[in-house]
Amino acid sequence: MDSKYIPLYRKYRPQTFHDLIGQENIVHALSNAIELNRISHAYLLCGPRGTGKTSSARILAKSLNCKEGPTLTPCGKCPACLDIMNSIPVDVIEIDAASNRSVEDTQAILEKIQYVPVNGRYKIYVIDEVHMLSNHAFNALLKTLEEPPENVIFILATTEPHKVLDTIISRCQRFDFRRITTDDIVKRLEYISGQENINISKEALYAIAKNSQGGMRDALALLDQISVLGVNKQIDTNDVNEILGKISYETLAQITDCIIASDCSKSIELIDNIYSKGNEPVQIVTNLIQYFRDVMIVKNCSDKDMIYSLTQINEVNYSRTNEQAQKFTVSEIIQIIDRLSYYATQIKDTTNKYLWLELCIIDLTNYKNLPSAENLQKRIEQLEKQLSGVSISKPQEIKVQTPQIKPQTVEQKAPEIIHQAEKPQPEVKPQETKVEPLKEAKTEAPKETPKTNDIQYLWASIIQSIDSPPNRAFYSNLARPIEITEEKIIIAFSKEMFVKQAKEGSKHQAIVDAVKKYMNIQNPDIEIILNDSIDLSKKNMPIVSTNPIKQKQEEEQNIQKQDEEDYQTFVETKKEEKLTPNKADYSSGQAEMVKELFDGKYIN
Repeated sequence: MDSKYIPLYRKYRPQTFHDLIGQENIVHALSNAIELNRISHAYLLCGPRGTGKTSSARILAKSLNCKEGPTLTPCGKCPACLDIMNSIPVDVIEIDAASNRSVEDTQAILEKIQYVPVNGRYKIYVIDEVHMLSNHAFNALLKTLEEPPENVIFILATTEPHKVLDTIISRCQRFDFRRITTDDIVKRLEYISGQENINISKEALYAIAKNSQGGMRDALALLDQISVLGVNKQIDTNDVNEILGKISYETLAQITDCIIASDCSKSIELIDNIYSKGNEPVQIVTNLIQYFRDVMIVKNCSDKDMIYSLTQINEVNYSRTNEQAQKFTVSEIIQIIDRLSYYATQIKDTTNKYLWLELCIIDLTNYKNLPSAENLQKRIEQLEKQLSGVSISKPQEIKVQTPQIKPQTVEQKAPEIIHQAEKPQPEVKPQETKVEPLKEAKTEAPKETPKTNDIQYLWASIIQSIDSPPNRAFYSNLARPIEITEEKIIIAFSKEMFVKQAKEGSKHQAIVDAVKKYMNIQNPDIEIILNDSIDLSKKNMPIVSTNPIKQKQEEEQNIQKQDEEDYQTFVETKKEEKLTPNKADYSSGQAEMVKELFDGKYIN
């Protein structure tokens, strides 16, 4: 075994800008910068893996440090070029940011920047996967990256530029590498296969290029891996699929034929054979998803060259795939892919993976019974037709039952009948004729209501304007009006303690608020006096409301007033007995009631 064997992706790494495949815009920009001697102090190279970021950094470094340079065609023989080709860190230092991501590593770089280059004109730092640096390391690099020494250049490479700080990106010239096209990869693979005498078909090269996902390094690594199979025979697409663990096109096409024919037993047999060869259920479902994706592209695309570049289909199997595609609708293909994606998720999360694989293939073979948007639309159209037929037959039955009336007269009289039915409604308004007097009675009730005593009527109205039931009961049962005018209101009590309570606290505020509310007086003059001769047995005159809408409310108020009178009876009994409540009475419900009635003041 040759110990000096070099993998193909390293052996055929681009050494000049001319060898860089698929990045013409970047090659053009860097070439012009070298020719015009407009070299930036920092570059940021972004793009997917295997697209030439590190190779471009090395080519740029060789072009700048070559003995013949700066030049677009470095000699590859001078000490500077040889050091870069052999990865000797003399003037071009390559750093892996994933393993040197701390601020201490960045500080070590900054300490060595001050030394001049040995073999070239520039000291170039290539930091690969720069997005792995910590924020502290980025911040430590900021100032030097913005204004490095005259002979220092930074080249940063990353596959995830969104993770790089904006302050770093703004200090660099950014170049975005794109994925390499399938045709460009195939051309490069053909050249390398010829150089290495690898016996491989062009269809196999296309299969390798399509599975590399636009990365030249992945394509070369796969070619290197499969090249050992071409010793005694030509490598074909089946060999590539076996290396990649993919199911062959023929097998996937047979499964698709079973799905079209709804042949469940045959499809289960094929799945069992695939599973017996070592393919995992998730891998089988993933291959089916890819195949139906290719079928959908064939159905919707007429350009064969584009189909060959976008799918795993070639000229040999195009006709069969196209025939299968015509037997599906686009919605059916999308629905099948959706079901496959669902079962792929279920297989990943379960322990009995093969069971879910069988359920998947059984479900697919019955795809015609699955509800689809087109089937539902057809059913809705059929129902609409049936309903429209019923709606047409009903008017015909009505016309037969009324033969004497013409359809036109029916259509003319119907609006008149409706118009006549609607006319009496605005003319007869029994509710409106009653509502207007009620409104007048509400505003002019104090003037129109017959009264035997104006003072008693006003006093009763003021009492009813008191919001608190205990305060209302206090003034209704213990107080009598002497004078009620807009200038002054005089209220008398039979005992001194009631006079004192009426002049203080919530009871005084209650009567003031009631006078303001009823008589519309902002600052009423209310005088509380003592009069032993007032007759408490004479009840205050209740308000007689002429508004029937408030009768129910007044009845409820009368019931509430009766309860308040019962409270007062209890209070009078306590006064006569002259009982002083003890600690036990204070905690009882009756004592609490008396306390609320007299603002917490007990009667001795």
